[in-house]
Amino acid sequence: MSSPFDAPRTKAREALGLSVVKELKAKGYEALYVPSRKEALEEVLKLIPEKASVGVPGTVTIRDIGAMEKLAERGCTISHHWNPALSPEGRTQALLDEYNADYFLTSANAVTRDGKIVNVDGNGNRVSAMAWGRGTLIFVIGLNKVAATLDDAIARARTATPPNALRLNGDTPCVKTGYCVDCNSPARACRALLILERPTFGRKSHVIMVGEDLGY
Repeated sequence: MSSPFDAPRTKAREALGLSVVKELKAKGYEALYVPSRKEALEEVLKLIPEKASVGVPGTVTIRDIGAMEKLAERGCTISHHWNPALSPEGRTQALLDEYNADYFLTSANAVTRDGKIVNVDGNGNRVSAMAWGRGTLIFVIGLNKVAATLDDAIARARTATPPNALRLNGDTPCVKTGYCVDCNSPARACRALLILERPTFGRKSHVIMVGEDLGY
């Protein structure tokens, strides 16, 4: 059911998305704004050709928009270590295959209004591939990930840890509190912090900002 308040809300989200895109472009990213996850998926499929190899790390957003299924339909080879059928050796190989794919398709934990992209990682596979990888880098980022400042973005990035820990049946304090307590637990998932101030040298880097809440 529509509300008379929907149109102003949509306009405000569009204005925010376009403001962030402007900053990302100024920093050297190929960036654009789309209103919905459906259009985000369409843009992803424009960037990734049929039968390409695609690495998809631990990202709820990419699964939220239905990219895995559509890329598979196009004959793409998709590497992702979330496959529960993988052996420990197979998981290690999947992590390497993600890293070496033609396209690295991911999201971000946060992005500042002035275009800094922030991620917190446990294994380091995701942030290392964002910083230096062989293939084209594609971010799909919902507007729920936008933060005012870098400090806000780092704090926002840590809000992804409790739901991820719960998804993985983790035993960390944030599972009980629902928020990050900067713990010293052996199972701590917040271990590597990456702040991308610009795309790294020699890398095609795309950002698709989406006017919906996506991921954690």
